Amino acid sequence: MNTINRLLVNKQVAIIGGGPAGLTLGRLLQRQGVQVKVYERDVNRYVRQQGSTLDLHYDTGLKAMEAAGLMEEFKKLYRPGADKSVIVDSQMQVLLSGEEENRTFGDPLFRPEIDRGPLRDMLIAALPEESIVWDARFVEMAPSGEGWNLQFENGISVYADLVIAADGANSKVRKYITTIPPVYSGVTDLEGYIENAAVNAPRLWQLVNGGSLFALGGGKTVKFITKGDGTLLFLIGWKAPENWLEQSGLDVTDKQAVAAWFAKEFADWSPEWSELFASDALTIAPRPWYHFPVNQHWPSLPNLTIIGDAAHRVPAYGGEGANQALADTVDLYESLCVEKHDTMQQAIAGYEAKMLQRMAVITEEILETTTGMHSDDNLQYLLALFAGVK
Repeated sequence: MNTINRLLVNKQVAIIGGGPAGLTLGRLLQRQGVQVKVYERDVNRYVRQQGSTLDLHYDTGLKAMEAAGLMEEFKKLYRPGADKSVIVDSQMQVLLSGEEENRTFGDPLFRPEIDRGPLRDMLIAALPEESIVWDARFVEMAPSGEGWNLQFENGISVYADLVIAADGANSKVRKYITTIPPVYSGVTDLEGYIENAAVNAPRLWQLVNGGSLFALGGGKTVKFITKGDGTLLFLIGWKAPENWLEQSGLDVTDKQAVAAWFAKEFADWSPEWSELFASDALTIAPRPWYHFPVNQHWPSLPNLTIIGDAAHRVPAYGGEGANQALADTVDLYESLCVEKHDTMQQAIAGYEAKMLQRMAVITEEILETTTGMHSDDNLQYLLALFAGVK
């Protein structure tokens, strides 16, 4: 009897969270005949707009697509050319353009972009309809026999022999594994979406040119990411106290107030940046960035583990969040279904040791990048990073 049968035969597996990592892990386990359900808080798959474009990396995100047998579908849905980057200064002078990049699949440096919506749709289609339970907002769980009894806000209660937390940076399941709190990075972003940006922010849309853009100067940043539906996502970043929003009293739902704040705080930037706030087709939200300690660890459990941002949230200054979450799915799948372990607890411990060691390195790298991107000479820092000097 092989490892998968010894560990997971007749076992019920519950994945809490139907993001890219939770859905991919569900796919990986189901291909091995594991009885698994993904519990997602959204009422249905159409209830909200999915977030920014993701660039999948060769040895993490793309590796997971390959392991899940979805690479050919992924190739149909990714956005060719969206991986190019532009770097400008605060006056919108273009200093570096990646238009000359001509990489493709198989190249370790190729990072194809895909919108979260199409990626999620692809992963949903790869699972039997009954495998995803919608409108399942996790409330609590309690030990029951060798597993857990899970309670959801809609009143349903289910039993699972193995629970896998994939419920994101604000995970409600993490506390059942560890109480290690997140650490504020010192950097906050304002995240905004401009719909139909070609019309509502034509200068900025032209500048980004279908890819991504970094604007830096004096310790401040503005990053743009385009989406296939014509939406422009932007992130305005700067060093700020953790309670900046409360201290400032800024109402982020008041477009004029945010525009006035930007004009004051970014006074030495080109006035053309005011186009950020010119349209009514705009939504803004604060994003203070947190991370978990580099040396975090906990005793492994025999029936509960954790993947993705719930395990190792990091600032969005490395393009690693989704990729490392997808790397978790492959590592956990292999530990449960491929590697030789005598017990579930040994399999979970093997996965968690590998995940925590990998993320210690990645977290340090991202924190260094986050600091460099918001240093006084941040423009020079990023240009050196792209040139391979750092």
